[in-house]
Amino acid sequence: MAPKRICIVGSGNWGSAIAKIIGHNVKQKKFDDKFENEVPMYMYEEMIDGKKLTEIVNTKHENIKYLPGFKIPENVIAIPDVAVACKNADVLVFVLPHQFVRGVCKQIVGHVKKGAIAVSMIKGFAITDTGIELISHQIKDELKLECAVLMGANLATEVASEQFCETTIGCKDAKLGQMLKELFEAEYFRVTVVDDRDTVEVCGALKNVVGIGSGIVDGLGFGDNTKAAVIRLGLMEMIKFAEVFFSGSKSETFFESCGIADLVATCHGGRNRMLGEAIVKSDKWMEKGSVRVLEKEILKGQSFQGPRVAREVFGMLEKRSLCDRFPLFVAVHKICAREMNPASFIDCLREHPEHL
Repeated sequence: MAPKRICIVGSGNWGSAIAKIIGHNVKQKKFDDKFENEVPMYMYEEMIDGKKLTEIVNTKHENIKYLPGFKIPENVIAIPDVAVACKNADVLVFVLPHQFVRGVCKQIVGHVKKGAIAVSMIKGFAITDTGIELISHQIKDELKLECAVLMGANLATEVASEQFCETTIGCKDAKLGQMLKELFEAEYFRVTVVDDRDTVEVCGALKNVVGIGSGIVDGLGFGDNTKAAVIRLGLMEMIKFAEVFFSGSKSETFFESCGIADLVATCHGGRNRMLGEAIVKSDKWMEKGSVRVLEKEILKGQSFQGPRVAREVFGMLEKRSLCDRFPLFVAVHKICAREMNPASFIDCLREHPEHL
């Protein structure tokens, strides 16, 4: 069979970090017959000091805006047209904010190679008239192709620094899962493949909500004991949410990197933890659009996924009259929406039911 062409759809800090791994892996001699050497990467065009970001990446081989200080392999080519980037690709690696997925998919319908597959690394939910929709399902429905997921305790800067970590691929097809393991695995980036794809993805979305809660207790000046309570109670709500809305989830999946490991990493070092702390400490928290203001100040134009997921989750819980069973999720949403004082978050923990 001809070597497979890989395309990365997205180029923020996580997209650039995974491009570093993929770009290196496809050049390995042992994979000459499996993967093409060139890796196109779709990059939304931006101007940096009068220069196009794509041109900077393709000449300096560094994403100076979203992942400065780390070299991207020269065989990774930044392309500002997503349809051009995806042309003839056998594997589409989606790694962009979840609210842009549907729009990007519509741009590449008709340009996707027959028999191609996708991998979603996107940690979020889509919201539809019928409720929450997983991003992998959205990609599958829009493009009519199979979609696996990759989630784990993978802070982008640490991955780019080649600090050892693990990740989880959720894939129904064992043979496909093995191919993806070869594509993504590195000496410092260990991959485990499981068939419980939906639960892997649910973990990746919900951990950001709990991460905000962790940051809130940091901002309030509480210590590790309180944060441990947030992690435990948050994990309880994650498991229960999966049971209620995604039947068939396996409890053991929550003990993979996509579950408890990603949750712990997010609650100690993720951007959503940073947001939770900033909400408490900033004098802007009561202002309209305060989360957007903090995004601009902290993330240089990228988005916090947690508040959007929290809003989507709250909408589903409210619709099903389940808010009282998920008090931590509800409190995080209300704090982000400026409907609840952050200081009341501790009462939410103190009064949390022992059994959901």
